[in-house]
Amino acid sequence: MNGKKTSGAKLWFLVWSLGLAGQICWNMENQWFNTFVYAKIGKDPAIITGMLIASAAATTFSTFFFGTWSDRLGKRRHFIAAGYILWGIFTIAFGLTQFISPSFYVLAGTMVVLADTVMSFFGSMGNDAAFNTWINDIMTEKNRGQMGAALATQPVLGTILGTVVGGMLVGSGDHYMRLFLVMGILVIAFGVMSFFMMSEADDVAPSKRGSFRQQFFSVFNFGKFMQLKELLFVNIAVSVFFIGFNAYFAYLGNYIIYYLGFTADQMGIIEAVPLVLAMLTSIPVSGLINRGKQREVAVFGCILNAVGLAVMTRVSPVGLDTSKLFHPVIFGGILLVGIGYISFLQSVKIWAKQLYPEDSRGQFEGIWILFFVLIPMIGGSLLGQFAVKRSGETFIDAVSGQTQYIPNGSIFAYGLIAILLAVIPLYLTRRYSEKRNG
Repeated sequence: MNGKKTSGAKLWFLVWSLGLAGQICWNMENQWFNTFVYAKIGKDPAIITGMLIASAAATTFSTFFFGTWSDRLGKRRHFIAAGYILWGIFTIAFGLTQFISPSFYVLAGTMVVLADTVMSFFGSMGNDAAFNTWINDIMTEKNRGQMGAALATQPVLGTILGTVVGGMLVGSGDHYMRLFLVMGILVIAFGVMSFFMMSEADDVAPSKRGSFRQQFFSVFNFGKFMQLKELLFVNIAVSVFFIGFNAYFAYLGNYIIYYLGFTADQMGIIEAVPLVLAMLTSIPVSGLINRGKQREVAVFGCILNAVGLAVMTRVSPVGLDTSKLFHPVIFGGILLVGIGYISFLQSVKIWAKQLYPEDSRGQFEGIWILFFVLIPMIGGSLLGQFAVKRSGETFIDAVSGQTQYIPNGSIFAYGLIAILLAVIPLYLTRRYSEKRNG
């Protein structure tokens, strides 16, 4: 435990178990919460936009707050354990919103947003502020590529397991409470496990610069960050890419279920198979990252992701046989999107982490969340809502009397444009990375 170095098999077990548990829970929030809203509350993209923006703000504040706190203590373990346990508890609590009568449409929508916000706050405490900083603490030149592969493939594995297992738990009868119970208990269990198994990195010491208030607000003085030009442009590229990502991914499940006509359990399989194949690319990509080819890999990821989204715009529900799970165009589109996403994320996560100042890793995780979560989720959710309301299918709900919106292929077209724009800040990193590498 604390005071003894976590290494070898135990280290990699913690990296993968805590990382994967966290990604499964984030996937559930990013995908199943949105289909839950459509199934139990109403088919209104404004509720999803409210959830994304509020939870992004809570996530960002939590990462800054607990990142500063953990830097001052020089400890991550207690924050990971407490954060994961509370994350699981409030995941279960989120499901209780389904028992609010649909007649109280505004109340139900408001409670969904509030419940998601509280859950995100504690999830970010455990995962973003503490676990990701612990990863940075234990990362070395020798394991950098392997860490990058883990960090990039975990979101995809989380998506695969989250959609397949989540689809099985929800089933065709929309049993969402069953899903939230199982996932909540899983995250609680890993939080308890981390308290007893994890130890701090040997070279991490408390970093106190004035009072807590002074140190917390010092991160909002972006002078130091703005001087790190390479890191600045990497983070801008991340924001632009994930604005495009959030524009389509928040509605992907509802697109497959309500536009194409598949069931929730079918959706998991349709997404999972091509993403499993896409994960295999993380092996050669980790080798390129170890050779310092982060920028080239990131540009490749942007272009391939955009090509996959272009393919997805060609999918139509007309004549689509929903009794079959394999459709070449859908399969090919998701495969290309997955390879591009994994390549980009694997590259930029390690690229950014190796540029963090050693005495402010926790706080710079907060800056990462600002560019990786807050800006993209606000921008992406608004872009996605615009796409759905402008081009989606509509009808009037008989119970609430509200206009309901079904997303169509336009979500991929809008996302594609944003993702291609991410190439520009990636290109601007060139002079700074070449100078850093001599």
